Amino acid sequence: MIGGRQFFDTFLEHNAADIAVRCLNLTLAAKKHVVDSQKLMANNPAKSRHFAVRVAQQLAVTAATLLVTTGLLSVSHITNANSSIKPKDLLNPGGSGLTQLQRGQYQQARRALKKGHFKSFNKYLKTLNGYPLKPYLDYENLRRKLYLFPYQEVEAFLQQHQNTYIGDKLDRDWLELLAKQRHWHDYRTYYPTSTIAKGSAELTCYYIQARINTGDAKALEEVETLWNVGKSQPDECDPLFKTWREAGYLTPELAWDRHSKAIDGRKRTLARYIAKQMPVEMQKLAKLYQTVDRYPQKLENVRRFADQTPEMQEIILHGLRRYARRDSLKSLALWERYNASHYFDSEERAYTLEYLITQLARQGNMPQAELLLATAPSASSEELVAWMVRDSLSQQDWQRVYNALQLFSPEEQQSERWLYWRARAMEQLGIDDPAYPTPKQIYASLSLTRSFYGFMAADIVGQDYTLLNRPVDSPVDQVNIVRNLPAMQRAYELLEIGNLRDARREWYYATKDMEPDQLLAAGKLADQWGWHRKTIQAMAAARYWDDLKLRFPLAYQSEVEVASKATHIESPLLFAIARQESAFAADAKSSVGAMGLMQLMPATAKQTARRNGIKYRYWDLIKPEHNIALGSRYLDQLLEQFNGNRVLAAAAYNAGPHRVKQWLAKTDSELPNDVWIETIPFKETRGYVQNVLSYSLIYSYRLGESAPLLQAHELLPPKQSLRNTK
Repeated sequence: MIGGRQFFDTFLEHNAADIAVRCLNLTLAAKKHVVDSQKLMANNPAKSRHFAVRVAQQLAVTAATLLVTTGLLSVSHITNANSSIKPKDLLNPGGSGLTQLQRGQYQQARRALKKGHFKSFNKYLKTLNGYPLKPYLDYENLRRKLYLFPYQEVEAFLQQHQNTYIGDKLDRDWLELLAKQRHWHDYRTYYPTSTIAKGSAELTCYYIQARINTGDAKALEEVETLWNVGKSQPDECDPLFKTWREAGYLTPELAWDRHSKAIDGRKRTLARYIAKQMPVEMQKLAKLYQTVDRYPQKLENVRRFADQTPEMQEIILHGLRRYARRDSLKSLALWERYNASHYFDSEERAYTLEYLITQLARQGNMPQAELLLATAPSASSEELVAWMVRDSLSQQDWQRVYNALQLFSPEEQQSERWLYWRARAMEQLGIDDPAYPTPKQIYASLSLTRSFYGFMAADIVGQDYTLLNRPVDSPVDQVNIVRNLPAMQRAYELLEIGNLRDARREWYYATKDMEPDQLLAAGKLADQWGWHRKTIQAMAAARYWDDLKLRFPLAYQSEVEVASKATHIESPLLFAIARQESAFAADAKSSVGAMGLMQLMPATAKQTARRNGIKYRYWDLIKPEHNIALGSRYLDQLLEQFNGNRVLAAAAYNAGPHRVKQWLAKTDSELPNDVWIETIPFKETRGYVQNVLSYSLIYSYRLGESAPLLQAHELLPPKQSLRNTK
């Protein structure tokens, strides 16, 4: 019989690494809870004792589970010693204790498989039956031996995990392997039942290739739709395209069509590649097309473009549109010359006219835009009319504003935005319109809406803001049904272990076909998990706008309050910026590189950190406390720069302070604040400012505070507000 000490030494020898990892995790958890407890005690002493007790209980369960699993204690030892710890907490897969342990075992299993320690992997795998992420281990284990072509195992896995993220991953892996190993008959068998293959150009190319290689010559007729697109297709399609070209299916007309699509799609490298597949004479035209695309001013040499062929007309119209983006007046002058000498296709002509008129309006050449529009009324569009209204607003020409509003479609005229400006124009002109209510009636009606224009209208008529809050009424049973969906369970576990990429994908698979009531339940569930971005997205997908707690969560409240105290920026504004920037996704990264909750560009963050004596590291930007600390200080810097005016500071946060200064330089000193906001040149920035102001008001309500949409100095014309103190 082995003695106690000998048993303990032997146990440690075989399990030291495992125990060390678990103890380390336990220590880190304890450290985090201590930090959280300190924060809570500083911010809310009344809750600190309850928090401390809850933390102690959680740590006790975790420690007890570790001891039970290692065999150093039995379940009865622990439950007899502390009746608050139930056996189900230690042994039930749904219990918090074993779930924590299984997460550790899952990570150990992944590491073992990666290192090729299959004996250890299988040992861990046996302990994870019922754990939501076990299919990920099954997938990785099966994927590593796909080269052995285990048909039965693959079919069983695909059947068991049909229409799931993990099933689709294996589906793709399997089809790619069959294609690369030229198992064409098998590929033809599996492709039709695949749920993801038909949306993949790569896999579809393989399928057509499989049919050709197994005797279906007619399959070549289906290649054209894959080839004739305005972007490069995957390299895996190249052999198929070569076979198709060699069979004589590529015509000069088809090559020109794809070349045009590539030019329109800004894919210049592809355009040059396609041009090489054209006859010599057409190659010359394609080269001219590429030159005009890059240097549209070449159109000023009118003689060079005298041919009346459809290809030349296409080149001219494309060049005029490109030139209009740079200099709409010069493009207009060229249009008049070419329009007199060429007979253009009516549809392309109308499109070019509409584009040219819109660019004229955007660049402040409204008289020329209106004259050109008079020659072609059909070239009008909602976007063009909006530019006409804004141009009139910037000049405070209220009669032109009123006249331009009549050009919108009846549906567009009823939007909150244009109703507000109709009331403003009627009020300024002192007129009544029998077709519409009075300005006061319009304002009163708008004030009943929870929106930027509703809040503005409420201020005009002196009404309280309408902050309708109707919490989602999702029964507990419905929430639990959604919670127990396998994909949702996987999403939650992935979220808990920090795998946000796959967590988001599992969430997508879980919710993509949900009905509105299920989406609302999913939104409530995500709120319980603290996954605020998914809550907000679920509410939007269900088109439910009235649960303010779910749509405007008080996320990262302690971090926001710390930043608010450090900068003296009111918390609602910080919440509003974070809500607008990232919808509270701490790891958000934009296409231009902005990072984290408040979407800071790394260069801006680094400069702000240096300016405020804060340590800066790139990856700290996805940590909420660091991101909010730096974002709030950058916002504070902008507020100081623009004299505390949140309208201007918000615009600068989005578009940059240099642009706001440029816009102000062109602004009349008497231009009203609402007109300045409406005439911000960038559509994104315009919406951004309106949302931040509205969200700030809503967050004041959420925090039990009363605040106006605009503060006293913000009601002044923007230029005047800069000359006044805060």
